[in-house]
Amino acid sequence: MEKKKKKLEFPSAYTVLFIVLILAAILTWVIPAGKYSTLSYNGDTNMFEITAPDGTVTEMEATQATLDELHVNASLEKFTDGSIYKPMAITGTYEKMEPQHQGLLDFIMAPVNGVYEVIDIIFFIFMIGGTVGIVNYLGVFNEGINALARVSKGREQLIIAVVCFLVAMGGTTFGMAEETIAFYPILIPIFLSSGYDAMVGIAAIWMGSCIGCMFSTVNPFSVVIASNAAGVSFNNGISFRIVGLIIGIILTVGFIIRYAKRVQKDPSLSVIYEKKEELETKFNITGEEEISNEKMSPRSAIILIGFFATFVIMVYGVAKMDWWFGEMAALFMVAGVLFGIIGGMNEKDIAKVFINGSSDLVGVALVCGLARAVNYLMENGLISDTLLYTMSGWVKGMNPILFISIMLVIYIILGFFINSSSGLAMLSIPIMAPLADAVGLPRETVISAYIYGLGLIGVITPTGLILPVLEMIDVTFNKWLKFIWPLMIIYFILGLVMLIVQVMCV
Repeated sequence: MEKKKKKLEFPSAYTVLFIVLILAAILTWVIPAGKYSTLSYNGDTNMFEITAPDGTVTEMEATQATLDELHVNASLEKFTDGSIYKPMAITGTYEKMEPQHQGLLDFIMAPVNGVYEVIDIIFFIFMIGGTVGIVNYLGVFNEGINALARVSKGREQLIIAVVCFLVAMGGTTFGMAEETIAFYPILIPIFLSSGYDAMVGIAAIWMGSCIGCMFSTVNPFSVVIASNAAGVSFNNGISFRIVGLIIGIILTVGFIIRYAKRVQKDPSLSVIYEKKEELETKFNITGEEEISNEKMSPRSAIILIGFFATFVIMVYGVAKMDWWFGEMAALFMVAGVLFGIIGGMNEKDIAKVFINGSSDLVGVALVCGLARAVNYLMENGLISDTLLYTMSGWVKGMNPILFISIMLVIYIILGFFINSSSGLAMLSIPIMAPLADAVGLPRETVISAYIYGLGLIGVITPTGLILPVLEMIDVTFNKWLKFIWPLMIIYFILGLVMLIVQVMCV
C-alpha cells in the first residue's frame, strides 16, 4: 500500500518567531554595535541625567539653556510635567561600541527574558481568559449571539462597520491594541454565526486598531510623545491625520465587507476554508440550528451587560485614569468572580472554570513573550541605534517630496524591528525631526511619516500583536498575509499620498 505524502504546512506562530529570533541574533554579528547618548529628567533631584553609550551618567541643570546646548528642541515643561517620561536619544552623539554578539546562550535565554518583560501583558491575558471562560460556561455568549442574530438578521455588515469604527476610535485616541485581545473570543462567534469566516472577525478588530494607530490624532503613546520630542505641538498636522483616518476607515470597512459578502455567498472562497469546520467547532457554531425566539434570561442579560460594562470601564481607566495592564488585569479578575457569583456558581466551580479559561490562552501568552525576545536580542546586541544612525544618513540633502517618501519607508523598516510606538518615538524623533529643517519642511511631517510607517508595518510584523491574535483563533500567519496584502498596498498608497499632500501644503 502506497504511503500518502504528508502535506507541507505553514509553521506555527512559535516557529515563525523562532526564525525571526535567529535572524535577530545573526544581525548582531553583522551590523556594527553603536549607541546614542540619552537624556532623561530626574524629578527627585530636578536635574537632567545624560547617559553616555558606555553607561556613565552625568548631571546637568534642568533648564531650557541646557536643552538648547544639547540641541534638544523639546521644551523644559514637557520633561518636568512628565509628558516626556522615557530616555530621549541626543542627536549627534552616536558612538560605535564594542560588538555585543548574541550567542547560543543569549538566544536560549531571550524567550525567558522576553516573558519576564511582558509579564504584565501575560497576566492580563490570563485574567481575560478566565473571565471569558466563566461567561462562556454559563451559556451567556450563546444567548447573546442568538439575540444579536435576531436583531441583525439581514444587516450583518453593520456589525463589521461598527466594530471596526469603534476600535479605530480607540486606536487613534489612546493606541488601543493589546486591549483588543479580549474582544476576539467574544466577537469571532458572532461573525461565524452571521455566515462569515473567522478572518472577517480578526480583520474587523485588528485592522480597526491598525488604521486608528496609523492615523493617530491624540494618542499619547505615539503622536503626542513624538511631537513633544520634536518640539512641536501635536495639533500640528492633525487635520491631515483626521482626513487620513476617515479615508482609512472607509477603505478598511469596504475591503472587509467586500470579502465578507463573497464568503457569505460562497464559503469556499474563504482563505481559511479548510479550517471552517474546526473553527466552528472551536467556537460552538454548528450552522444547523435555527435562530431561537426564546428571550435571554434576566440573569444572562445582567451578566452580558456587566461584561460589556467591564470593557467601558477598562477604556475609561486607560484613557482618563492612567491605568495599565495591572489595573486592567485586576478589573477582569474581579469581573470574572462577580459573574460567577451572579450565575449561581459555587466557589470550587468558579476557581476551576476560571483556571481552565486562563489555560486556554497560555499559548497566546508565550507568543507575546517570544515577540518581545526579538527586541531583547537587538537591544542587547546594540544594533537598534545603528540602524537608526545609518538610515538617518539616507535622507540628507533630498528634495522635500523624495525626503518624506523615503522617511515613510525608513519608518516601515524601523517599525519592523522596534514595534513600540513610544520606544521608537524617543529613539528616532530627536534624530529624524531636525533633518526636516534642512530640507525646508516642518517637523510634523516627520511625525506623520513615523506614525504612518509604524502603523502600516504593525499590520504584519511578527514582533507585534498579530501572531498572538492568530494563535488565539488558530489561524496561520501565511493565511493572514494572503488575506491582508492588498489592503497593505492600499494603506501604503494612502499614507504616501497624505504625506505628499501635507508637504505640498507647506
